[in-house]
Amino acid sequence: MSIETPDELEAMERVGALVASVLAELRAAVAPGVTTGALDELAARAFKRAGATSGPADIVGFPGTICISVNEEVVHGVPGRRVLREGDLVTLDVTPLLDGFCADAAVTVAVGKASPEAARLIAAADRCLASAVRAARTGDPLRLIGRATERAARSAGATVYAELVGHGVGRTMHEPPSVANVYEPHVKERMGDGLVLAIEPMIGLGRPELVTLDDGWTMATIDGSLSAHVEHTVIVRPGGGRVLTAA
Repeated sequence: MSIETPDELEAMERVGALVASVLAELRAAVAPGVTTGALDELAARAFKRAGATSGPADIVGFPGTICISVNEEVVHGVPGRRVLREGDLVTLDVTPLLDGFCADAAVTVAVGKASPEAARLIAAADRCLASAVRAARTGDPLRLIGRATERAARSAGATVYAELVGHGVGRTMHEPPSVANVYEPHVKERMGDGLVLAIEPMIGLGRPELVTLDDGWTMATIDGSLSAHVEHTVIVRPGGGRVLTAA
């Protein structure tokens, strides 16, 4: 969607603030011995308190309130019995529906103390996201977001999972346009002022190929290498993206 009225902006700010608060609550709960299912239940209670529902569950029938991916799992991890261990990397991907609007954000955090390798990967992912958000400028080609993401990842020695992309968001979970994480010179579309995008770099330390696990949802690295996924919902503006899902 593109924001055209003050009411639309207020509604997107409201759902964006909910995403930020739920992510903060979840981050505080991440610890060795906690299951991904327990974290999902925490998100479900937070959504219920706010009068929100789960975008993944409502729209595509995902078997959880949020997506929780661990270590080699890149995206769409199904919450359940998996117990978090010291040093794991866990991605919390939160996408509520609230009053007819939707926002989407994700963060990858370490469980306890991160290894130097994992800490470098998280830092690289955060740099990718910051660069991509700065590239979300009114009138610029959409492909510049992918260029910014790819350059930041390559400079850190990280792999970009090119088959995974960001997307438009606002009235529902997935809207046009597709937002690549690599430079695609053939993409000529320019970003209009007020366009709402979910920008989400997904990077790792191993091979670029991914596999879908037996649950039919979780996408993981083919070689078991670590991955990170970070995301914000932003509004395209002349000076770069305005983040709606920051704390």
